[in-house]
Amino acid sequence: MTESQPVIEVAVAAAPSVVWQALRDPELIRRWHGWDYAGLADEIREIYFDDVTEDAAAFTLALNGADTFSLHEHEGTTLVRITRPARSGDPAADDWYDDVTEGWTTFLQFLKFGIERHGLDERRTLFLEGPVAEGDSARHLLGLDKLEGMTVGDHFTVVAETGDLLHGVVCFVGEHQTAVSVDDLGPGLLQFGEQPVNAARPHGGAQILLAAYDLDDEEWAELDERWREWWQARPGAEPAT
Repeated sequence: MTESQPVIEVAVAAAPSVVWQALRDPELIRRWHGWDYAGLADEIREIYFDDVTEDAAAFTLALNGADTFSLHEHEGTTLVRITRPARSGDPAADDWYDDVTEGWTTFLQFLKFGIERHGLDERRTLFLEGPVAEGDSARHLLGLDKLEGMTVGDHFTVVAETGDLLHGVVCFVGEHQTAVSVDDLGPGLLQFGEQPVNAARPHGGAQILLAAYDLDDEEWAELDERWREWWQARPGAEPAT
């Protein structure tokens, strides 16, 4: 990785043709990119299909002349690489540059997990973000402090502050975020980390993205309500509007 053009990579245990389809089918993209909200279909169209340049034979996809996906066979896996453009020098755009980098880092982990563990089956997602008390973090708020120092592949069991007993494996550890599997959610994938400081977030913030599989409507509604109530009650939360 360089300062001028960060490169984000993940190895997926699937053929390049499988991963390529996950980049070109809108119904598959929504099973790893982003989270459930009313504008997700429009977001996917704008990012992956409007003003893009693709080369299916070479497995490359340039998005809006900026971020570029490329797929590379590597030791029986597909290395998914995103090459980011250099910062533009436009303060308004550059203010969100780190958010985009962290977002791609998150979504590649959901791509890997979705393909390897579920064949990109349907999922349900919960996204939480916002300010936290000074010196606090999403990991601490979740009650996952015991994960500090763990590495990819380590198993854990912990009762989270949400009241859930979480069993799983550490899937990813980055500078600003961590992802772990949650056995009882399909298994699901839980990502948590810090949001970069920018003009809109002068003190930074925290975010959590949870993907669950094979839960019925009642199970999901109960989990969604419980986690949202817990998040809104956290120290440093902004008043509900």
